Amino acid sequence: MAEHEGAFEENIHNREYRKKYTAKKIDASFTLYDHFRKSEKLDGIWNHHADVYDTCLRQEWFTEPRKDEEGWTLPWDWDFNEWDTIKVPSTWNTQQEQYKLYEGSMLYTRTFRYEKEDSEKVVLKVGAAYHNSMVFLNGSFLGYHEGGDTPFYLDVTDYLLEDNRIVISVNNTRTPGRIPTIFTDWYNYGGLYRSVELFRLPSAYISNFKIALVPGSNYSRVKAEITVEGEGIESAGLEITELGISETLKLSGGKGSIEVDCSPELWSPENPKLYDVTVSAGGDTIRERTGFREFKVVGSSVFLNGESIKLRGVSCHEESVPNGKSVTEAEIRENFALIKELHGNFMRLAHYPHTEMAARIADELGVLLWEEIPVYWAIHFENKETIDNGRQQLTELIKRDFNRPSVIIWSVGNENPDTEERLTFMGGLADLARELDDTRAISAACLWDQAKMKIDDRLADKLDIIGINEYFGWYNPHFDLLEEFFNNSHPDKPVIITELGAGAKAGHHGGRNEMFTEEYQERTYEEQIRCIKAQPWIAGISPWILYDFRTPVRCNKFQKGYNLKGLLSADKSHRKLAFFVLKDFFGSWKVS
Repeated sequence: MAEHEGAFEENIHNREYRKKYTAKKIDASFTLYDHFRKSEKLDGIWNHHADVYDTCLRQEWFTEPRKDEEGWTLPWDWDFNEWDTIKVPSTWNTQQEQYKLYEGSMLYTRTFRYEKEDSEKVVLKVGAAYHNSMVFLNGSFLGYHEGGDTPFYLDVTDYLLEDNRIVISVNNTRTPGRIPTIFTDWYNYGGLYRSVELFRLPSAYISNFKIALVPGSNYSRVKAEITVEGEGIESAGLEITELGISETLKLSGGKGSIEVDCSPELWSPENPKLYDVTVSAGGDTIRERTGFREFKVVGSSVFLNGESIKLRGVSCHEESVPNGKSVTEAEIRENFALIKELHGNFMRLAHYPHTEMAARIADELGVLLWEEIPVYWAIHFENKETIDNGRQQLTELIKRDFNRPSVIIWSVGNENPDTEERLTFMGGLADLARELDDTRAISAACLWDQAKMKIDDRLADKLDIIGINEYFGWYNPHFDLLEEFFNNSHPDKPVIITELGAGAKAGHHGGRNEMFTEEYQERTYEEQIRCIKAQPWIAGISPWILYDFRTPVRCNKFQKGYNLKGLLSADKSHRKLAFFVLKDFFGSWKVS
């Protein structure tokens, strides 16, 4: 038993127990183009338990070690099948009251049967796990993923049995070096909050597919790129029946591209036209539903399909009162319906990648999107691991949503200090985004220079569109300075006012100078709009925010754990007075 006692001492004395797990990172190099693929979902009821001290990792519970090498029965500290149950997908904060503010590791486990077919490859997808996760299957550790808002994939072919147990350790602990960092102004949810799925694939399969209008082609040429993993596939097929496209691509090293002349009906908010696309390679076939449009920047204006437009939008968090981050399709559709009610055409998905379902619904309904990664406030810009993770999260997002015509802007961060380290970090992200995608604009939500009273951020040189967060009338109470700020600014690029607004408790009324009343918020919007109308270089706005949301930062007698800058109450049942001010403005705001 001495050997077992040594193992006991190892797991209680080893301060670096996580290193052997975190060293096996899952990154964006292995992905699967899974849109419209048939999957076998592992959603439903799982067993779960808080693992406050990471005992599962220390004692390797995932191997279920009930006996030692000599056959002696050992004491054990887990009973997977007896643990409480939880629905997947969901956030643990909204499912059980005792976990409302829990930060740490949570173990998820379930069993499932699987009949594997000969020569097939099986890929596991975790749609999102907040924030870091470790995956174990049938006693084997498969990998560690850092980043709570983008999907990741694992080849589980060699680990599957007929009867299987999967264990996923999810950890939402805030740490200084992660993205987002230790301090944010939103709720720190945790859990497996998007679907967990298995995909059956042939041994050679399509791993990535991109299609878009060729920029500058006068809307008459599309380019498709296909990547195939596996051996023996020398060509791939591309079909868009409605456009009369049926082409064969030659593959070299598993990759191929083709440009095809055609005249697609262009996608826009007024006409969200989508086409069915089929791609085949060997025994694998994928389907996509996408649209074609051209978004570009000229001077201080933005153009969609050759027409100068104003981006009439609102910012939005991924949250609902009953479901936290695990929002439903109905809730997403409700949000976009509210944008339409406001006469809007644009939504800023803040401050992290929302579910891929959001962009698909925006494609269908005709809403332009700004998508963002959570490089938020003062992260560790000088830390190499932080830099690598920022690049990973951006790559995962762009790979996921490249074929979404609704997405027009990639944002590399929000309200970051103008330091040398930040300039190098975020400038590098802007370069990466441009390298991965030359069909969209690159932006960031920047702060304005309070000393110079104007827009002046060195990162702007790396951006196509400058996002500016300004709260004149709220954090800066002097409305008269807003006009001075705008008049001092002479940007040579389009600007989106990515945040403006004021807090108001839904239903709380009073004087127009009384903070947290709907009347004060209404006045703030009126003053902002008066000044915005006069600036031709303002290409769009996305006020903060569509509806009130949870945050532990906000603790006064009105807020009680909510940021109250929403145009609606948190449950979206009450439209505040500012909602109607913005609606009137958007109904008439066009390029003059």
